[in-house]
Amino acid sequence: MVNVIGLGYIGLPTALMFAANGVEVIGTDYNKDLVNSLNMGHTTFKEDGLDKLFSQAIAAGIKFSTEYQHTHTYIISVPTPYDKVSKKIDASYVIEAVKTAINVCKPNATIIVESTISPGTIDKQIRPLLKQFHREDIRLAHAPERILPGNMIYELVHNNRTIGADSNDVAQQIKELYASFCQGEIVTTDIQTAEMTKVVENTFRAVNIAFANELMRICRHNNMDVYEIIRICNMHPRVNIASPGPGVGGHCIPIDPWFLVGDYPQLTQMISASLKVNESQPDFVLERICQIMQENNMTDLKRVGLYGLTYKEDVDDFRESPSLQIIESQRKHLAEPLKCYDPFLENHQIVASQYADFDEFLNSVDLVVVMTKHQHIQQHWDKLQGKIILDCHNICPLPNAYRL
Repeated sequence: MVNVIGLGYIGLPTALMFAANGVEVIGTDYNKDLVNSLNMGHTTFKEDGLDKLFSQAIAAGIKFSTEYQHTHTYIISVPTPYDKVSKKIDASYVIEAVKTAINVCKPNATIIVESTISPGTIDKQIRPLLKQFHREDIRLAHAPERILPGNMIYELVHNNRTIGADSNDVAQQIKELYASFCQGEIVTTDIQTAEMTKVVENTFRAVNIAFANELMRICRHNNMDVYEIIRICNMHPRVNIASPGPGVGGHCIPIDPWFLVGDYPQLTQMISASLKVNESQPDFVLERICQIMQENNMTDLKRVGLYGLTYKEDVDDFRESPSLQIIESQRKHLAEPLKCYDPFLENHQIVASQYADFDEFLNSVDLVVVMTKHQHIQQHWDKLQGKIILDCHNICPLPNAYRL
């Protein structure tokens, strides 16, 4: 039996996928309301294909509990937040989850950490716990998740995976477990390499996005079309520039690279500069809003609205979203937050200025800032006729829409 610890955006789909593919699974989370909701047959967030997978896992016998189980295999998938001042990872949730598993696990158990952690975390902070609790029989491993909200189910099955373990025997056993559903290539390596690869993957993407955002600012300064420039450059077989946008959100790209910066501050000058570019992007959007208001003789900030509160399109995940970063920036300057709307959060009030109805939102604003490229907005451009539009993703077909 596998005990999956943490039933959030990563742990729940992982537990369901194992169960739907013949593995006996019990999912554990300290959040009693979350566990009760799952036991009542309700998924806890929106994701394409999740409800179908949930039904398959229920039929296969998956169970949910607030208690850790007495078993041989644990998958730790709990949050790893970071300190926004020091930029260092907070591994306390992982450490506490491992401690609890150590106290209840069977002899020779395997504890697999899926949570994204700073390179060296297992050796420096997890492995000493085995000696502390006299449980050197426990095998440790790291299998970092590699899935994207909005495409989780497909990517769980088809993405390549990395398994880091102390021995090839343990790595192969874990590889067989994940092969119950994973059709991608499963690579085995040592633990610290596995820790590093996940952080490096997201750091590469963060640096690429920062380059695109900085390039956009250069082009804005000289009145050049950054999107056309990127399109032509990407025709080169060895160039793949990301698209600029209103900022970087989610729990991976804006956070994971800081693990390296926090641990190696003197060795990460380029990474640190890139992250600062991305962090400043929401304020750049605010500057563009101000410029557009002046150009259109607008004086009432209350007539400006943000479309999209989630950090990416067609999901309900709003962690670290650029829209919320804009609202936080306004709050720091004692300004009233911009009006906002998100079709994926109509039943979830995130901020006081949020609208639950799209038409009411549109009637209340003159300038619409498209922060998230939901399919919803792309199906309703007709409703934005006559509005001033700041398109942060270069997707609006209406004439005269402003771009970053």
